This record gives sequence, structure tokens and C-alpha cells, in this order.
Amino acid sequence: MKSNFSVNKEFLLKTAKEILEFNSPTGFCFEIMDKIEAIIKPFGYNFERNNKGCGTITVEGKNNEKTIGMCAHVDTLGAMVRSITPSGNLKFTILGGPILPTLDSEYCTIRTREGKLYSGTFLSTSPAAHVFEDSKSKPRDEKNMEVRIDEIVNCKEDVEKLGIGVGDFIFIDPKTTITESGFIKSRFIDDKGSVAAIIALLEMMHRENLKPKNTVKIIISTYEEVGHGSASIPSDISEMIAVDMGCIGDDLSCTEYDVSICAKDSSGPYDYNMTTELINLAKENNLSYAVDIYPMYGSDVSAALRAGNDIRGALIGPGVHASHGMERTHVNALENTIKLLSAYLI
Repeated sequence: MKSNFSVNKEFLLKTAKEILEFNSPTGFCFEIMDKIEAIIKPFGYNFERNNKGCGTITVEGKNNEKTIGMCAHVDTLGAMVRSITPSGNLKFTILGGPILPTLDSEYCTIRTREGKLYSGTFLSTSPAAHVFEDSKSKPRDEKNMEVRIDEIVNCKEDVEKLGIGVGDFIFIDPKTTITESGFIKSRFIDDKGSVAAIIALLEMMHRENLKPKNTVKIIISTYEEVGHGSASIPSDISEMIAVDMGCIGDDLSCTEYDVSICAKDSSGPYDYNMTTELINLAKENNLSYAVDIYPMYGSDVSAALRAGNDIRGALIGPGVHASHGMERTHVNALENTIKLLSAYLI
């Protein structure tokens, strides 16, 4: 089916910026789920949460022959306080798989259990070129990096008096920027770019009074970065599309302007018939798209299948450059993703 529906680009970019700037490392997503619920409330769709905090948005279809699942994850990479050094810095453990050298000299925020916020900076333990011979060569890893807190602290006890302790979350500054040329630069476009695209799809369906052919349940997952985001899904879902970032680089054909259709990732091939239908719809709608294999990747569909759910699954998403580092995509990739989803569902 051809999709001739109009994407509200202003709403799409505004939503992307809002949620990209909102801290939600994996395991700390209850606040952003409140935000997403508030954004979609005017559209009138039902929003529920499961016990581990994943949200499900239900869009009633023209018939109930089957229920189609769609998923995107709002959890991001991050860090957590591992210990406090005698000098008053923080050792940290990473959440998910950020490229650690890209964190060197990045700003961050430490959140205590009481809700206090303190700013800080990720640094090498040899941070000064005028002091340390290995300042340029020392590995940037958890062993050789610390967080410097922007408070007057000289020892572990000073840090503890601030209320900072082991297990506190460390939010990495996303540095979100949207350029006049349509580029979105930020950490965590994986996968908040897809979440923004899905919200813009809901806005379009509400604005144009569109109903999908079948009932759709959209899962906004909260633990994808650690492998079990959509492991538990509503039992009536028979097929599910993961909407997650498309990979760019090496022998892949995807660009920052495309919707990427993944035929296979590290968890194996995606459903042949669903993938074929998505490719055909992309062709029919003259979308800028790419079909690729992701060698080091797993999705929420992977988690759902491994958990034993009897579903067919596919994976698409906007092309994102420099994944798990300082990421970038273009609004065209988000628009192509929305148009492919609308063609599939409506």
C-alpha cells in the first residue's frame, strides 16, 4: 500500500529534542515514561505499564484478526557509581556498551538516591598533559577513568556527606543539537530517534483520523541495552517490528538519510516474509532505504524470541552514524522510517 500521509516535521524534531535531553539510562526510566505518557495523552491512545516499567500503547485497529507489535527502547547507555576514591573522585561501572574513549572529558550528572543532582566530568586518571607522560596513551577504560565532582571534596568522607554513594546513577550529557540542515547530533539517538518517530506516527494517525488495519500494541521498552527489554510482551501479539537504529559503516549500505531494513543480526535472520513485505513497501513508496546485515547487534525482537514468545519478527530503523559514541542522524531517516511504518500498519 502507498502511504500519502504527511509527517509533522516540526512536532517530530521537537519531540526528538525533548526526549533526547531527558536522562534515562537503562534501569532508570520511570521519569521518562511519565514524559512519554504525557506527550501521547492528547492523542487518546491507551497507555499501560508492566511491572518492570515498559510502556504499552494500544491503537485499536479496523479488525481484531491479529495484533501487531511494535517496539522501541527509551533506555540509554549510562554509568553508575562503583566506589569513591580516597581523594574524592568516583570510580564507575558502565551501563550498556558506550565507547569509553568518547567519554573522556564529557560532562555528566550524578543523581543520589534522595534525588540530589551534582555535576561532574569523566576523566582519565592521567588527565593533564603537563603532568602525566601517559596522558595521551593511557587506555580509556573503567580501570583508568574516574568522575571528577564539581563540589569541594578532598576525601571519600566529603563525598559521602553530599549523599553520593555506591549504586547512584551517572547521567552522560547527551549534548543534543539539531542543525538547520536537518541533522540531529546527540548521544542516545539509539534508540530515542525511533521513539520520537513512533510518537510522530501516533500524532499523524490522530491528526488524520487514521486507523491501522489491525490492532497495534507499541512497546516502549526500558532494558533493551542490557538485553531483556521486550522479553515479556502481550500474549496476543503474533508479529512484531523492532524500530531501532540502522547501522552505518564498513560494508553496510545504509546512510543517515535512509530507513534501514535489517535482514539478519547477531541473533539470526529476521522473518523472511515480513522483511520482504517491508522491502516491497519501501520500493512502492519510493522511500530511501537500505537492506543490511548487522554483525554486532541484537534487538527487542531478539529478546522476545529468546524469551519463548511465538512471534514473527522484523527490524527497521533510521540510519545512525557512530553508534554508542557521539551519534548523528538526519530528519529524512526518521521521516522514511515513519512512512514505512505507516505503509505497513495502515
